[in-house]
This record gives sequence, structure tokens and C-alpha cells, in this order.
Amino acid sequence: MYVCICHGVTDQDIRNAADAGCGSMAELTMRTGLGSGCGTCGEFAREILDDARAAKVLPLPVFAVAA
Repeated sequence: MYVCICHGVTDQDIRNAADAGCGSMAELTMRTGLGSGCGTCGEFAREILDDARAAKVLPLPVFAVAA
């Protein structure tokens, strides 16, 4: 789905950027141009970026205590 019509950036483009290490909206804008046009995509793009980054962080496994 297109998130930024001005620059043709999709939700998958945002997820790919997060997978490549993009950690902020400023960096996402530098990489894709997203948000540098009319700016209406910013809030939705931030949600996608935050969700993609959160999914990448895996919790530590819980180990049973050896008896």
C-alpha cells in the first residue's frame, strides 16, 4: 500500500528500511524522501516504522532453572 504518494513510498519500503537499520523518521526521510513533500504521511509512516522496529526486537528466551 502506498503511504507517501508524493514520493511513491510503500509500507513495504518502510519495513525494508527498518530491516536495513533505519531507526528514525529523519533517516527514513533521507533514505526514501517520505514526508518531504506535503507531509500528510508522517504519522502513519511513523507507526509502520515503529511496528517494524518492534517486531525486529525479539525477547530473550526463558530458560527453566536446572534442578
